[in-house]
Amino acid sequence: MASKATRFHLYSLRIPLKVPFVTSLGSSDSVESVVLKVEDEDGRIGWGECNPFWPINGETVETCLAVGKHLAKALLGHEVSDMEGAHRIMDRMIHGNSSIKSAFDIALHDLAAHEADQPLWQFLGAKGCRPLVTDYTVSIGSPEKMAVDAASIVQNGFTVIKVKLGGSAAEDVARIRAIREVVGKEIPLRIDANQGWTPEQAIEILNELAVFNIQHCEEPIPRWQFMEMRRVKEASPIPVMADESCCDHHDAERLITLGACQRFNIKLGKSGGLFKAKKIIALAEQHGIEVQIGGFLESRLAWTAAAHLAQISDAARFFDMDTPLMFTADPVIGGIRYGPGGSIALPEGLGLAAAMDMVALTQVAVV
Repeated sequence: MASKATRFHLYSLRIPLKVPFVTSLGSSDSVESVVLKVEDEDGRIGWGECNPFWPINGETVETCLAVGKHLAKALLGHEVSDMEGAHRIMDRMIHGNSSIKSAFDIALHDLAAHEADQPLWQFLGAKGCRPLVTDYTVSIGSPEKMAVDAASIVQNGFTVIKVKLGGSAAEDVARIRAIREVVGKEIPLRIDANQGWTPEQAIEILNELAVFNIQHCEEPIPRWQFMEMRRVKEASPIPVMADESCCDHHDAERLITLGACQRFNIKLGKSGGLFKAKKIIALAEQHGIEVQIGGFLESRLAWTAAAHLAQISDAARFFDMDTPLMFTADPVIGGIRYGPGGSIALPEGLGLAAAMDMVALTQVAVV
């Protein structure tokens, strides 16, 4: 008999960052997340987490906790393995709110995988595990500061660098030129404008940056200008990756129909969790779209879920999974392990094989 969710615990989590994380959308100096623990009638536990990123998903810790209480009440007694049904309940109850929905999705997947006596990657349909390699991000700033940060990243052994951009053509070209001068020509660079350019600026800047060995550019223009993405893609020598304009599988289908981009950036906090992220990956496989597994400022708990997801498809080619390395403390027990060169190894065990240290959490509600 399938197990059912009998209790939900909602927690808040706050951890300062080592240095501010700065993009064209703003600056963060700490992690503020919501953690969810779900129990079934047999005493099994599933863990989930979300990091609401205000400028992108329009949620805060406060809204996640408020909505989370309603979602928990609606999902009491729900069969933990019925993911489609869980999302139907959540989506009928409230539009959007993908961040808090992702915490419920991850926790239910963790619990269901435990019930199935499987690691999460196997429960998701993967045939085996492969090691992953993450990039490391340079926050936006002056060219001189960004060059120093990039040099430090290389000295620490990372083999791929992601660079935040989103300013004027002169500023952003100067930033990349300064970074190339200190790290050399060979190490791959990925750039992310976080919607910071107009279509005309994007075309100009991407053509100027073509000589700098850039793997791809994430979300060059405002998300609401997705109808202009194809024009940018076709005029750009650098592949375009949809991020803020690609939240769930419906967005992915629209972008594919438009021929808007060559790549998708999947984040569990945008998709609403693993269930819909798998749908995006299936579409990507069908249409020759390459995928990056990314995220927000989640701890290793949610990133462990993302790493399990990364195992299900060869379409997942790029991994932007560095933010736990920016924390001043690590509240996770088990979970993914970071190694030399940005390597990431999955844990052994059932489900996520990760849990939260209760000492780090502040309990907010039990439903």
